[in-house]
Amino acid sequence: MKRMLELLGDGRFHSGEEIGAALGVSRSAVWKCLKQLEARYGIQLFKVQGRGYRLADPVSLLDQDRITSMADRLGWSLWIRDTVDSTNADALRLLQGGANAPFLVLAEHQTSGRGRRGRVWVSPPAQNIYYTLALKISNGSQGLTGLSLVVGLAVLEALRRTGVEKAGLKWPNDIYADGAKVAGILLELTGDPADICHVVIGIGINVNMTSSAGDIDQPWTSIKSQIGSLVDRSELVNILSESLHQYLAIHALEGFGALRDEWQRNNMWQGRRCTLSAGNLQVKGVMIGINEQGALRLMTDDHNEQCFSGGELSLRVEHDS
Repeated sequence: MKRMLELLGDGRFHSGEEIGAALGVSRSAVWKCLKQLEARYGIQLFKVQGRGYRLADPVSLLDQDRITSMADRLGWSLWIRDTVDSTNADALRLLQGGANAPFLVLAEHQTSGRGRRGRVWVSPPAQNIYYTLALKISNGSQGLTGLSLVVGLAVLEALRRTGVEKAGLKWPNDIYADGAKVAGILLELTGDPADICHVVIGIGINVNMTSSAGDIDQPWTSIKSQIGSLVDRSELVNILSESLHQYLAIHALEGFGALRDEWQRNNMWQGRRCTLSAGNLQVKGVMIGINEQGALRLMTDDHNEQCFSGGELSLRVEHDS
C-alpha cells in the first residue's frame, strides 16, 4: 500500500503499465491493489481512460529519515509500521518482548484503533497521526499523577504550532477545535503502578481526514479542515514529539502541580454546566476546574464540590448529546 501511495502521491496520472513496472507486478495485480485502496481504505481515485490513475486528494506519507532524526535527538527508539492493529497494542507487545523504553511507534494505518471506554478510533491510511510513546515510570503514583492531562497540553501546543488557533482541552483526554474533536489520548499501563511500571501514551490526531472511513459517533474535525491546506504529517510528528518531550520533562521534575494552571487556562468548559457519567451513575453540576492531582472539580446541583478521576468517566457539556 505504501509503495503504491508513494508513486501516486505526486498528484499526476500514472498508467497501469507504469505502476506495474515500478512495483514489479502485473497490470491485473495493480488493478486489484487500486480497488483495495478504494474499497478497504477509503482512498478515492480518479480514473481516466488513456491517462491512468491519480489520487483524488494528495497525501502526506510518514518520512522515516526525518522522524528518525528527531527521535534520535530525543533519545527515543522508533518503529514505523505500514499497517498495525493499533500502535498502543504494538507498543505493549514490544515491551513484552523486552524493548527498552522510551520508544515511539507510528503507523500509516490502524486496523483496530482504540479510543477510551472501548470505543473504536477510526484510522484511515495516510491521513492522520497514530502515535504511541512508551515510557518507564519508576516513581510510582507521582509519575502518573495528571499524566494524561500533561499529554493533552503537549498535543494542544503542537496543534497551535500547526495553525489550529481555536483548540482547547476537554477533561480528561480530548482536544477540541471549533466545538469538534480533533485529537484524543489513551494511556495504558503494564506493571505495578505503585512502583515501577510502563505506560504507553497513545495519541490520535485527525490531520488530513475530510471524510471518515467509518462511523464516528460525535462531531469531529481535522487540522486540514481548520487551516485549509494539506498538513505535512512528518513535520507534525516531530513537532508533537518535541512538545511531548518538553512537557514530560517538566512533569517528571516538578509534578503535575507545575502545569495545573496552564491546563485550566485552556479548559474549554470552565464554569459550564456538565453531566459526568460513570456507568449508570450521572452527576450534574458546574465544572470549576481540576485539583492538584488532575481530578475534575464539579460543583454539583446540591451545592457541594466533588472531585472525580478515572479513565472510564465521561464528561458532557449540558447541551451536548
